[in-house]
Amino acid sequence: MEQKKAYKYRVYPTNEQKQILARTFGCARFVSNWALRCKTDAFYQEQKRLYYKDLSEMLTALKKQGEYVWLNDVSSVPLQQALRHLDKAFVNFFEGRAAYPRFKHKRQKQAATYTSNAFTWRDGQLTLAKMKEPLSIVWSRPLPKDAVPSRVTVSKDSTDRYFVSILVEENIAPLPVTPKTVGADLGLKSYVILSTGETIGNPKFFHTDEKKLAKAQRRHAKKKKGSKNKEKARLKVAKIHARIADRRRDFQHKLSTRLIRENQTICVESLAVKNMVKNQSLSKAISDVGWSEFVSQLEYKATWYGRTLVKIDKWYPSSKRCFDCGHILDSLALEVRHWTCPKCGVHHDRDLNASKNIHAAGLTVREACGEAVRPGAVKTKPGTSQRSRKPRS
Repeated sequence: MEQKKAYKYRVYPTNEQKQILARTFGCARFVSNWALRCKTDAFYQEQKRLYYKDLSEMLTALKKQGEYVWLNDVSSVPLQQALRHLDKAFVNFFEGRAAYPRFKHKRQKQAATYTSNAFTWRDGQLTLAKMKEPLSIVWSRPLPKDAVPSRVTVSKDSTDRYFVSILVEENIAPLPVTPKTVGADLGLKSYVILSTGETIGNPKFFHTDEKKLAKAQRRHAKKKKGSKNKEKARLKVAKIHARIADRRRDFQHKLSTRLIRENQTICVESLAVKNMVKNQSLSKAISDVGWSEFVSQLEYKATWYGRTLVKIDKWYPSSKRCFDCGHILDSLALEVRHWTCPKCGVHHDRDLNASKNIHAAGLTVREACGEAVRPGAVKTKPGTSQRSRKPRS
């Protein structure tokens, strides 16, 4: 089955290309902020909703005004794509997947998206609109044979590194079917505890560089605003942040790919990370571990390679439920890492017992064709009662 897949590479543009990209980034950022202001004002002042078509017509009129003729110096495609991205951001907001769109800033990640009519792909070389020479791309891995890019996104991060993401349609072959299944309990002390008994430690990338980052931030705060030393200090801070993010992403990709290749079904718990980070004592550690990104990688890789990812209910008491007899404790403090079942007397490692319960519940959900089944007597929420019911298979 053909899937859309993006390949990301490092780019080293020339000085002339950097100037063209800088203008394109700036214009795309301006259009995005201008459109966000127009949509917000129209809704709160006139109770009117503006959509992509309305903003596109307004942008065409804006570019004809003498004050904004500089918008014509760059390709019109990235500007139209900025409107489409904003429209998608509002869809995500109204469907509860994201917060209200925010204004973009110059110091944040800059990006511009080009569709097929705004770039040239010939003999493995990519030339963007308004550019005379192709981009110098470091091909860290080859594109699929006979792949034709449908969309290209050029970005620059806060450390002034340039990247290009090439979207292609690829016929991804599913992996051979394997009888192996696994349950994964995500934690803080250990990153993942598998139902097989394997424990994968938490690298704690942010914690490792936290002191170095704090020192760089203090130096940055003491520099004179607007000076070159201030910019140099800012770059050092950004590089530390980028190093943390790169290492974390590399670790997550390697681990998620390994789990997908080794198992036919992976069972995980649905975690409300947005609510969990409100805990002031654990918010930094939860943000450092990156559970949401890891589960997201498992999700799309399972789709690519013909695997099954099962998310069990977040209220399922995986830690408090005895895997051997099904007894559920009334409460289990977070600092308690081992406990003995008062009914059958089996001694449990908290995380290993949770991963086994997640594995069993996930397989039950899979056999029920995706129905949200919770075997045994399960409380829907802490402190609430539940009518007696028979276990469903």
